Amino acid sequence: MELTMLSAFLMAAVIAGPTETAVTLPGERAPLHGTMLTPEGPTRAVGVIIAGSGPTDRNGNSPLGVTASTYRLLAEGLAAQGIATVRYDKRGIGESAAAGTSEVDLRFQHLADDARGWARVAAERSGRPCAWLIGHSEGALVAEVAAADSEGICGLVLLSGAGRPAGMVIREQMASLSEPLKGEAFAALTELEAGRTTEGPPALAALFRASVQPYLISWLSLDPAGMLAAYQGPVMIGQGTTDLQIRMTDAEALAAAQPRATLVRWEGVNHVLKVASAHQADNLATYADPTLPLAPGVTEAVAAFLLNR
Repeated sequence: MELTMLSAFLMAAVIAGPTETAVTLPGERAPLHGTMLTPEGPTRAVGVIIAGSGPTDRNGNSPLGVTASTYRLLAEGLAAQGIATVRYDKRGIGESAAAGTSEVDLRFQHLADDARGWARVAAERSGRPCAWLIGHSEGALVAEVAAADSEGICGLVLLSGAGRPAGMVIREQMASLSEPLKGEAFAALTELEAGRTTEGPPALAALFRASVQPYLISWLSLDPAGMLAAYQGPVMIGQGTTDLQIRMTDAEALAAAQPRATLVRWEGVNHVLKVASAHQADNLATYADPTLPLAPGVTEAVAAFLLNR
């Protein structure tokens, strides 16, 4: 009997690990839903993982062909370092579908307000005095806007985040369009940057549809480097050299704007924070492989930054 009890105890010790808990944040229409991952031992810090653009869920996956599970893997890696995290489905996504704001009413500030609310939840649930904002891709800009009201926020970790206004990045991505479509697209962007709605080229209705233009106007007005220059808290900037969506020049622009920031460069790491070559097909293949781990050094660099401050 004693041997059986001892065996059971040892087995429980072996399988024990981080604790996953469902968490919610009250919303205007319905609650937003997320997952809190708490380390097995003492919680040394807590962070909120903020997803990138589009219908990206709390794990970093999207119906647009992304199943890399980047945020789940990051949360698990940080938990192993004693760091708790909250990751969540954005308004209108996954379990937070009912909390979705109508497209015509959505503004970038809504995303920042949600991130700030999740920071409060994370700090309260973990017993920590503040929470870190860990933003990936567009989530990095969300984190910057949210941190403008720094109460309860320890600092920022910006992963694969743009260092230039979105209009510049979009123009870069559209550079290969043929004329006259490229000229029409650039002209539409100029109008939106000026705060004016526009017809936009019909061939690019998915980007320039009327219902999304108010959101685009609220987004295009933001300058990541300018905002970071005004931020007084600790900042880490992490960027991979084989990222096909955000360039190293973006990370360098952010670092130049905020000299106190820590810039971490990951050789051979792509936008979803996995090892990948610069070859487009091979690089994009990692977006659909949740079994592929995060690149060595990514989680470790984030954890070291959080724990050393």
